Amino acid sequence: MKSDKARILVVEDDETIMLGLEENLKSAGYEVLTATDGPKALSVALGAAPDLIILDVMLPGISGYEVCRDLREKGKAAPIIMLTARQDEFDKLHGFEVGADDYVTKPFSIRELMARVRAVLQRGKASSSGPRQYAFDDCVVDLESRVCTRKGKEVVLTRTEFDLLAYFCRNEGKALSREQVMQDVWGMQYFGTQRSLDSFVASLRAKIEAKPVQPKHILTVRGVGYKFAK
Repeated sequence: MKSDKARILVVEDDETIMLGLEENLKSAGYEVLTATDGPKALSVALGAAPDLIILDVMLPGISGYEVCRDLREKGKAAPIIMLTARQDEFDKLHGFEVGADDYVTKPFSIRELMARVRAVLQRGKASSSGPRQYAFDDCVVDLESRVCTRKGKEVVLTRTEFDLLAYFCRNEGKALSREQVMQDVWGMQYFGTQRSLDSFVASLRAKIEAKPVQPKHILTVRGVGYKFAK
């Protein structure tokens, strides 16, 4: 039986970093699972149902990008924080494209990483007021079950993608600045960039819009940010 503690899978082939993360996460009250290569990471993630995955990019066997993509293709929505020494924006955007929820660059502050862990785990708490279900075109977004369907079939969304879509639905018709969206969805502890948000929006459009390049629902408001329309 799974305990009440949040279960975190740490995937890291550097033993020093692995032990440091494991010690700090356990001290913070989390249950910790570990893996040191890509195939093992997939096996543990699929079998143990972690609540969050801290995933190094450079891994033996299968890269972190491939692990992330494979998990998303298999419908696993557990949030993923990617951990890497790479600092190029392209690499970060690629991480978001394959389904990552956040991205931490080495060397990193353990306090910063712990703050990100807390922030990611706290996401997904739907507003207690307002409708519990939203429908537009052939899509239905159910906030209770955290499921989005299109033409009756479930749309596979990451936790962050669902949180973002739910936020847009609850704020239908409002012009929302990028800064406002990032603060309201991710919270004050979010360390991403506006380009990161744009990447998530592009991914959502690809999944719910009939014509992603000519969106009807998640609209760009020039000079401001975004607006959701049914």
